Amino acid sequence: MKTTVLAACLTLVAAEAQAISRYDPTHMSCGKVQSTIARQGAVILRYQSTRVPGLPLYDRYVQSQQFCTMGEVRARAYVPSADTKSCPVYNCKRPDNDRHFRRRFFHNN
Repeated sequence: MKTTVLAACLTLVAAEAQAISRYDPTHMSCGKVQSTIARQGAVILRYQSTRVPGLPLYDRYVQSQQFCTMGEVRARAYVPSADTKSCPVYNCKRPDNDRHFRRRFFHNN
């Protein structure tokens, strides 16, 4: 019985640790980038910075809020694609409540 429970637990842990797919959006159309994210739920997009040559940029992009961790919200982001400079996608961010607090209470006019 203990062996069965242990095997079930290890199977659940292995399922959670599935590798996330990585893509270069500059080799895909914007529609293909968006459909890939929608199909897989979450992907990592990696591409070269246009401002700093040789600097790779990457982030995790998600299909919906359910792919964000607790305390994060889904936020619009833009990545370059083969057919546009700014393809709209979503990633997970922590809300910047501190900045809102400072602006609201310490704004000098």
